[in-house]
Amino acid sequence: MVSLDTNQPAFFADIADELRLFLAREEIVPAEETEHAENAVSVILREDGGLWRVRAEVRLFGREAVSTYERPAVTGDVLEEKRCRKRAVKIAAFRAMQDATGHSLPWGSLTGIRPTRLLRELTAREGAEEAVRMMREDFDVSEEKLALAEEIVAVQMPILRSQKKEDVDVYIGIPFCASRCLYCSFASEVRTKKTDMAAYLAALERDIALGARIVQETGRVVRSMYLGGGTPTVLTAEELKRLLDFALSAYGGFGAELTVEAGRPDTITEEKLRVLRKAGAGRVSINPQSMNAETLRLIGRSHTPEEIRTAFRMARDAGFESINMDVIAGLPGETADDMRRTLGEIEKLAPENLTVHTLALKRSSRLVEKLDEYPLPEAETAETMVRLGAESARTLGMRPYYMYRQKYMRGNLENVGYALPGKECIYNIDMMEDTTSIMAHGAGAMTKCIYDAERRVERVPNPKDIATYIAKIDQLAEEKRRLYAAD
Repeated sequence: MVSLDTNQPAFFADIADELRLFLAREEIVPAEETEHAENAVSVILREDGGLWRVRAEVRLFGREAVSTYERPAVTGDVLEEKRCRKRAVKIAAFRAMQDATGHSLPWGSLTGIRPTRLLRELTAREGAEEAVRMMREDFDVSEEKLALAEEIVAVQMPILRSQKKEDVDVYIGIPFCASRCLYCSFASEVRTKKTDMAAYLAALERDIALGARIVQETGRVVRSMYLGGGTPTVLTAEELKRLLDFALSAYGGFGAELTVEAGRPDTITEEKLRVLRKAGAGRVSINPQSMNAETLRLIGRSHTPEEIRTAFRMARDAGFESINMDVIAGLPGETADDMRRTLGEIEKLAPENLTVHTLALKRSSRLVEKLDEYPLPEAETAETMVRLGAESARTLGMRPYYMYRQKYMRGNLENVGYALPGKECIYNIDMMEDTTSIMAHGAGAMTKCIYDAERRVERVPNPKDIATYIAKIDQLAEEKRRLYAAD
C-alpha cells in the first residue's frame, strides 16, 4: 500500500496512474486514510509570481527522492488550465518515482492510450519542432518511441485528411468465442449448444436498424464497417450471411472497407469465407497470437499452428488480398526465441497486416487470478519481443500505422498495427485516434460522437451483459439519437 498526499485532489487518480507505472497493481490510498504510512508520496502544486511550482516527494521501500517541476501558470481557458495543471503534477510525480526506483520507462510519464493523438494535437497547436521537444523533454518519451509515434502520425495523415465531417464508422459486435483465453478480459461468452444465439442476433438486427435510421436522419455517411468480437466467425455461415445482408441493406453499404475479425482459426471454414467475400469484406484477421503449440494450449486457444496455416491459405484461396495476423509479446512461458519462431512462421505466410500486441494484465482475466501459476517474461524480454515484431514487419515491407496503450502492460509498452502501404485499416485509425464518430451495435460496444470544435468525445456504452443489452435496445437508440442530434 502507498499513501498519496496532494493539494490537487481532482487529479488524485491521474497521479496514482503515474505511480502505477512503477508499482503495477499496488494499492494507492489518500493520505488522510492512513497514518504513518511506510510508503508515501506527496505531490504539491503552488502558484507564485505567475509560475506553477510542483514538488513531488517519494518515500518508497526504503528509498527517497524529490523532484520539482516549474512552468508558467495558465489562465483564461478553463479546459486548458485544467489540462496543464494535471500535466504538471503528473510530470513531477513521474520524475520523483523514476529517481526513487531507478527505472526509465519507454513512454516516460505518458499514461494515456493514444500517444499519437497527443503528438498530432501538440503539432497542430505548437508546431512540429515544439511538439517533438515537449514529447522528449517534458514527457520524457524515449527516442525510439518518439520516432515510432512520428512515423505513425505521418502514415495516418493522408487517411485522416480524407475524412469528412459527416463521416461515421459502423461497428458490429459478436461477443462470443469458441473458448476463453487465459489473458482475456473482454465481455465475451463461450458459444455452446445452449447459447441462445437467435435471441442475440434478433436484438442485434433491431439495434442495427435503429442505428442506421439515426445515421440517415442526421445526414451521416458510412466511411467503414467493422465486424468484431469476440469472434464473429463463431456464427454459422448462414448466420453470418443473414447478419451482413441485414446490416448492408440497413446502411446502404459499408463505405470504403468492410473488415471482419475472424480471429480464431478453428472457427474459419471455406463456406464462411465465401460468405464474407460475397458480402464485400476485403480485410480479414486470422490471429495466431503465437505459433508455438505449447503456448496455445497454455493460454486456452483451441487450435494448432497447422490450423493457423490452413485458415490463412483458405482465406487466400477465397480471394482475400488483405489479411491481418495478431501476435502477443509477453505470453506466459515464452522467450525471445519463441517470438522469433512465431514471427518466422508468419513471414513465410506474408500477410498484409501484422499487429504486435504486448500482454496486458487485466483484472478480470483468469491470468491475473492465477499469476503464481504462470511465469511471465521479464519486462526487458517483452521489450525485445516487441522489437522483433517491428523488425519482422519491416522485413515484410510494412509500416506502423496505428498504436494504442493499455494499463498494466508488460514493460509499459504498446500495441502496434503494421501494414503494407495502401493496406491500412481505416476503421482502426479512426477508432484509435478518436477522429470519427462511431455507431456501434452489440453487447459491450461503444458508440461515439466527435465534437471537434470542443476537442470532445461523448459516448453511449451498450451494456456488456447480453440479457441487459437485449432489454435496453430501444432505450439505447434514444440515447444515441440525442447524442448525434447534438452534434
